[in-house]
Formats: sequence, structure tokens, C-alpha cells
Amino acid sequence: MTRHVVAKAQDIAPGSSQIVEVGGREIGVFNVAGDYYALANRCPHAGADLCKGFITGLALSDGPNKYRLERKGEFLRCPFHGWEFEIRTGQSWCDPKSMRVRQFKVDVAPGETLVKGPYVAESFPVKVEEEYIVIDI
Repeated sequence: MTRHVVAKAQDIAPGSSQIVEVGGREIGVFNVAGDYYALANRCPHAGADLCKGFITGLALSDGPNKYRLERKGEFLRCPFHGWEFEIRTGQSWCDPKSMRVRQFKVDVAPGETLVKGPYVAESFPVKVEEEYIVIDI
């Protein structure tokens, strides 16, 4: 499994997302209350750009004409047909038994722990032998 640095944590504020490309595939990175999650940018229902959908909460009802929105910022609504998916799990709330969005593992790592680069100059050992400069390759 190859690690890819895709964004600075500060660039994705709580309640927002950013679509990144990794290995030719679009992935949505979401910040839900300070925790980061990554979902494939493809709705499993109809193939829409899912991560371009609306970030919302869970609409609940105690009876006719009594609605409330809970778990704000934890759900993603597909821009094609309005199907909702839980960002934390990728689980569909329209077809929970068989439909889910592909998830990717996300870590937040301090910059100094990552591989240096991408612009690292190649260096070679240099020795001086008498009056000649010698480079070992």
C-alpha cells in the first residue's frame, strides 16, 4: 500500500471537503468535527460525482410535520438522486443492507515524519585523493 500526501490538514476545515486525485482516481477527503475521512468520488447507486454533493445531517421525524436535523455535517447527499451516505462509514442510508461507498484509510501526520521531498537533490559522496576529485556513483 502506497502512502500519498494529498493536502495540509488546515486546508480542509471542519464541515468541509476537498476532492483530490490519487493514482488516477478522484477521492473526497472530509473533515467531520476534526476527524478526516476519505470516500471514492463515485456514487455506487448511479455513478455520480458523489463528493460534489451536499454535506448535511440526518433528518429525523417524531411524527407528521415534526422534523429535526441531527448529526449535522456527517452525511453526504448525492447530487444526482439525493441518496445519502454516512461520511464516517460510507454506508448508504437509502439501501443500508447492500450499498456503501468505498472508503480509504486517512492519517494525519506531522510533516517531519513524511518522506522528504518531492524535490530532493541527488547527492554523491566526494573524496579528494591527492589532487584529484573523485565521485563515487
